Amino acid sequence: AIIGYGLSQFKSEILGIHLPSLTRFWNSADKRNFITAGAGAGIASVFHAPVGGLLFTLEEVASFWDIKLAWQTFFCCMMAAFTTDLLSSSLCGFVYRGQFGFFKAEKRILFWVKNLLDMSVLAFVPAIFLGILGGLLGALFVFLNIKINKLRMWFFSTIPKTSLRKTAKLLESVLILVLTITATVYVPYFFHCTPVKILPTFDLTSKPENISQVKWQISEYNCPPAALQIGPELVKNSNQTFNEAAALLGENGMRGIMYLFRRGTHEEFGYASLLTALVFYFLLSCLTAGSAVASGLVIPMLYIGALYGRIVGLILVSIFGIQTDENAAWIDPGLFAAVGAASFFSGVSRLTISLTVIMVEITNDVQSLLLIMLAVMLAKVVGDWFNMSLYSSLLKLKCIPYLDAEPFVCHKKNWINLELFAASDVMKPSVKVLHLKENVAFLAQLLTNTCHSGFPVVCKSKPDQAEVFLGTITRLELCVLLENEAIFETEAMEDSHSSSIILPYQKIRVEKLHDQQWMTMLLDRYSTDPQYQQLVINLEPYINKSAVSVQAHFSLQRTYIIFRSLGLRHLTVVDLQNQVVGIITRKDLMSFQLEEKLGLRQTSQQPQSDEESLLQEEI
Repeated sequence: AIIGYGLSQFKSEILGIHLPSLTRFWNSADKRNFITAGAGAGIASVFHAPVGGLLFTLEEVASFWDIKLAWQTFFCCMMAAFTTDLLSSSLCGFVYRGQFGFFKAEKRILFWVKNLLDMSVLAFVPAIFLGILGGLLGALFVFLNIKINKLRMWFFSTIPKTSLRKTAKLLESVLILVLTITATVYVPYFFHCTPVKILPTFDLTSKPENISQVKWQISEYNCPPAALQIGPELVKNSNQTFNEAAALLGENGMRGIMYLFRRGTHEEFGYASLLTALVFYFLLSCLTAGSAVASGLVIPMLYIGALYGRIVGLILVSIFGIQTDENAAWIDPGLFAAVGAASFFSGVSRLTISLTVIMVEITNDVQSLLLIMLAVMLAKVVGDWFNMSLYSSLLKLKCIPYLDAEPFVCHKKNWINLELFAASDVMKPSVKVLHLKENVAFLAQLLTNTCHSGFPVVCKSKPDQAEVFLGTITRLELCVLLENEAIFETEAMEDSHSSSIILPYQKIRVEKLHDQQWMTMLLDRYSTDPQYQQLVINLEPYINKSAVSVQAHFSLQRTYIIFRSLGLRHLTVVDLQNQVVGIITRKDLMSFQLEEKLGLRQTSQQPQSDEESLLQEEI
């Protein structure tokens, strides 16, 4: 997303790069499209899932979607996945392998499941249970993480000095590091060594490094080294053992997930090691998410779901035993580990379509597609009963005005239908409006005394008529106009329709002011110097005459959809005569603001009870 934003602007103040050929992308719509495509390309590159990256942007990132954005994002995801596969085919880190352009399945598919299993309708029963469990645990994870982050924010807010606050964040990261390493190193000592159930076989004609890789496939930890029995054609491990907890905690997350997803290893991990790793990952992930530790949530979410999915599969194996019949071969802990990983991922993130495709692309397990779809859907439905997704909850916690796809407003445990309310119920009245020609000193005082990001502009079509809404102009545009004294006019020129000098579009459409302190000094001079009392600015060439406005009686539900879909920052509300009566900003449409305003209005409009009506009639 960051790379997409930078490429859309393609200018750098530090490096002094300004390419005029890309100025056509210097608008908010193209900027959002580049950000959307960049986020999809990142998902496609990390998971080697181009279709999953495309669907992720459709489901989670983009507020407005059309076919043009779809094929642009599809192209970016395709190129990102292709570039990653091409580099991975020839490089391992910075070591050249000499296999440029040869894509191996082991490298391209992250958690490749080689042994696909035939499904049975009975497999949907544990999949339903995993979906419900994923929703419950996902909602619990979001609840605990938000509580921890609130406590973290409160603690850091009590530290007055910035340097001490940064030091406290560093110490918190060190504390998490110490806890993680301590648990990872010492917890496996409480577990005994377990014999390897399935012995890997290697050909003597293969390279020597293939034989040495036996030690890395299963963590031996404190177990005695295995004795190798060399036969005439094969090399076998006769008494290899491994530590279950070390394999789950000591190995990296990706390798641990591969252990859990692997089919045909019904009793490779026991209940004790799986439960220990589940508690360890669940609690430490709750603590780490939101801290200054640079750690992601994707691998922990997959790991946690795979752990309890493996436990459910192990319970089925304990009940029905290891099945060799092809009709009951679906009773495999590795299968339910993949389903559980998808369910917990959905319970935390509330993704559905893109998550299902990503799970299929990273495992290559098309046979379990229906099970994953069912578990993902149930996890989302169950999780939504309790709270929002983790990312939406963190946005709300940090007071970032993000609008969900659909507004959910609840008052006294009752859902409020926004179709029953109008735009005037949430708008801010008494709007500061501007005219086509405004005094320089007045504009300076207005920008100094207010912090609004946009202002409606009104005009009179005839001298004897009322002022009607014409368009809007942003605060940043007004600041740019005030920086250029060449466009100032005297009151004697006020009757003219246009100024002698008009600034170009590229100069007006800036992202931020170059020097905020200089702008403050300039506004102070304009407000106090008497000579600027006689100067005006013609705003007509610079206002946005295509600004969206709605009637005061317009449906609030549709107002919300228009505001979010178009990515607006402010929406002007007019009456039947097209006169400005209010304005709606993004913060006015936040859930808690809607609950407060509409709840109070609903209470005031609530009909009286029969006893109160009879009492008033008697009086």
